[in-house]
Amino acid sequence: MLNNPDLRIQYTLESIAAWLKIKPEIQLIICDGSGYDFTPSIQAHFPSAQIECLTFVNNLDKVKKHGKGYGEGEIIRYALTHSRFLQSADVFIKCTAKLWVSNVDDCIKQWNGQFACNAYFANVFSLKKTQLQFIDTRFYISTKAFYLQFFSETHTDVGDEAGRSIEDAFLEVIRQHRIEHVLFRIPPIVCGVGGGSGKYYKNGIIRIMKDRFRAQIAQKNTAYTELFIK
Repeated sequence: MLNNPDLRIQYTLESIAAWLKIKPEIQLIICDGSGYDFTPSIQAHFPSAQIECLTFVNNLDKVKKHGKGYGEGEIIRYALTHSRFLQSADVFIKCTAKLWVSNVDDCIKQWNGQFACNAYFANVFSLKKTQLQFIDTRFYISTKAFYLQFFSETHTDVGDEAGRSIEDAFLEVIRQHRIEHVLFRIPPIVCGVGGGSGKYYKNGIIRIMKDRFRAQIAQKNTAYTELFIK
């Protein structure tokens, strides 16, 4: 786990620099649930960028009880209710801190007008039955209205005895409401440092092609075809 606060700040600043290189005109919202204010660091490193810094303290008792997914949900809710950028926006892109998506333009081109995300399919390359295991909540695009209607409470229902994660909760919502056409046909290339491992993701050409091939095979599976964006 990435618990070193200095490294967490360093990696967050690194991800901001990466986002600004990919899309210099982007508006970024840094919402921190530990009470740390990124404003001085942002002003020092990125004085001309459009970056809004929000800070509050997560409900630590509930995070301890339900897990990091609860904290993630609180952060999204706080940003939606306190961000001046989001007050005038109908759509937002969520990306976990310390990460960026190098092919974000490919993802935006697939935008369906409501919600778009990636998912993990198991057994795609084996003789076993392909299974949709979870929704990848590290990165997604959503209208505020869609998120508030379907996902704003998912974090309150995680961390039970079965170890239910926020990724599991998102998938259950999609299944329960029979939501279709939400999965990226071309998956996002997520870069940066994983919070669980504290290591950089390896995104070599073989890994990227394998992920794309996995998505292509899943799209052709009649059990999952309607989940992918047309």
